[in-house]
Amino acid sequence: MYSPLTILKKYLHYRFTSSNGKGHGVHSPFVFDFIDKVLNDKKERVCYKEIESLRESLLKDKTIIEVEDFGAGSSVIKTNKRRIDKIAASSLKSKKFAQLLHQIIEYYKPNHIIELGTSFGITSSYLAKANPSVIVDTFEGSSAIAQVARRNFEKLKINNINLHEGDFAKTFNTFLNNQNRIDFVFIDGNHKKEPTTQYFNMLLDKCSENTILVFDDIHWSKEMEEAWDFIKNNDAVTLSIDLFFVGILFFRQDFKVKQHFSIQF
Repeated sequence: MYSPLTILKKYLHYRFTSSNGKGHGVHSPFVFDFIDKVLNDKKERVCYKEIESLRESLLKDKTIIEVEDFGAGSSVIKTNKRRIDKIAASSLKSKKFAQLLHQIIEYYKPNHIIELGTSFGITSSYLAKANPSVIVDTFEGSSAIAQVARRNFEKLKINNINLHEGDFAKTFNTFLNNQNRIDFVFIDGNHKKEPTTQYFNMLLDKCSENTILVFDDIHWSKEMEEAWDFIKNNDAVTLSIDLFFVGILFFRQDFKVKQHFSIQF
């Protein structure tokens, strides 16, 4: 992982060099629509308050759990015995970006939603609440963390989530082999270059022109930046949007040339 100072410098560079979040100077109608209808949608949904209330309770929960870590590991916590509040503080996707994912799903209406990296289920809940009639398949490596997530889904009365527990290398591969097509995937499972590019290559065969892939923490480390560069430059990707903390990929065939955008958010 980059040091906090390096990430700050990279973020400032992003702010100075990216397009503003108003759509000015963006000549792609699709991207302008994305900025206008999704990025700049400030409407408060009913579910936001209840999910954020649950987040606050996790940030105060001092229960210690035993965590199996199959990914890049926590940059903050080194022991496998960890407090829930510490895990929540370091691993939960921020309110701003979790709500953005909710709004992407509301607007583009994918028929099937996948999440790699459940954690305590806060982002999963935002995904599921965006369309209760659509199934969210979410994958978590640690059984202790998965148990907490399941309790949280019960508290929020969410019934459209399938939580797959265990090492992604086994659970996700088996799951994906049984899918004909994927519509929306949020990848937040392993912050290393090789696994991230492997996930992309696995997903690629199942993508259609309406598929949306969202990769978390694309500037988290040199490895993740290399992974993002590799992924966005794949021939099948026709549009990439860099929001610094997440990267979004589209595969639409109506774009005449490949487009890359860095947009303030």
